[in-house]
Amino acid sequence: MTLDSVSLIPSAGVGVPTDLRSACRRGPLGGDGTKNLTEMVTEDAYRLALRRMLKWVEKNMDPRRTRVFFTSMSPSHHSSKEWGGDPRGNCYNETTPIEDATYWGTSASKSMMQVIGDVFEATGVPITLLNITQLSEYRRDAHTQIYKKQWSPLTPEQLANPTSYADCIHWCLPGLQDTWNELLYAKLFFP
Repeated sequence: MTLDSVSLIPSAGVGVPTDLRSACRRGPLGGDGTKNLTEMVTEDAYRLALRRMLKWVEKNMDPRRTRVFFTSMSPSHHSSKEWGGDPRGNCYNETTPIEDATYWGTSASKSMMQVIGDVFEATGVPITLLNITQLSEYRRDAHTQIYKKQWSPLTPEQLANPTSYADCIHWCLPGLQDTWNELLYAKLFFP
């Protein structure tokens, strides 16, 4: 995530950071990338990035002529164990939404959502939050799963185990994003 001169870099490699820490880099990028590197708790780094974004909006946008929308994070469904399914499963072969109204998966952090709420509540910048996170958490069935272009041939082992290559990050079209668009439409024309 890059906002002006602040970059957030997960410290745990590829995928979701397991230690929930980030490195925050200030200043120009280049060289070996370790100059001015400060390790921060992920929520603090996100708070810093959001505040930086709001400063830019406040400085560069005219609230009488422009509206600002912020969309919350989109979750994934990598472990069906989270909703009571097979511990080795994921979104593959899911055909119904999660019906438990209290469900909150691990791919969307409540603490990060709290940061968004706290930062936006404390600002004078008129910004509209489109909270798609909880709505999307219920839709384990809306991912592309195995029904997408495979950019390299699948191995016989993968073909024998579809959960190994099911895409539980991206969403089918038409589908859930249309609901997100309906939320945006409602906020645009019926604030």
